[in-house]
Amino acid sequence: MLEIVKSGGWLMLPIIACSIIAAAIILERLWTLQRRRVLPRDLTRQVWEWVSKNQLDREHLLNLQSGSPLGEILAAGLANRQRDREIMKEKVEDTGRHVVHDLERYLNSLGTIAAISPLLGLLGTVIGMVKVFAAITASGVGDPSVLAGGISEALITTAAGLCVAIPSLIAYRYLRGRVDALVVQMEKEAITLVEALARKHHLDTMGRRSESAGT
Repeated sequence: MLEIVKSGGWLMLPIIACSIIAAAIILERLWTLQRRRVLPRDLTRQVWEWVSKNQLDREHLLNLQSGSPLGEILAAGLANRQRDREIMKEKVEDTGRHVVHDLERYLNSLGTIAAISPLLGLLGTVIGMVKVFAAITASGVGDPSVLAGGISEALITTAAGLCVAIPSLIAYRYLRGRVDALVVQMEKEAITLVEALARKHHLDTMGRRSESAGT
């Protein structure tokens, strides 16, 4: 393996670096974007139980905010549950944008690696062919061993670049799709909670007005 890397020339170094970075990003995102970490099961139902039983306090909000991306969005709505629906919805959407940005972290870098890896391989191919033609100019075509180095460098860098680019592109598309699916589900959960809180706030307000009118 080491001999193959040496035969590929100095351009194998950035290609190998790209492969290491891509592997690290893929593993980190696969761990971070697990559904149970982003969308804890029954979290919205548990939050609503806290609200219904008047058990929601600052400690619950802090734990909810730091527990998961969905919890952070729901906490934004709960912190503004006594305000109008539009204000509460605006706070949830603003927090959601920050959460989505965090979920997409490093994906642009992975996409960049998928794009530049074959270009690095192509550059290695060009450099290898330049060496081939330089050898032909200097020594002619009588000795095949003179040409072997340049041809080997050209083929190895191209193959290495594709070997990095193909799995990186597949992982990028997969992780992007996973983020989109998680975002859609978080939007549903957040909208459900916002609507429920808005109804509760409206009923509480009407109840207080009725009591005031009765007295």
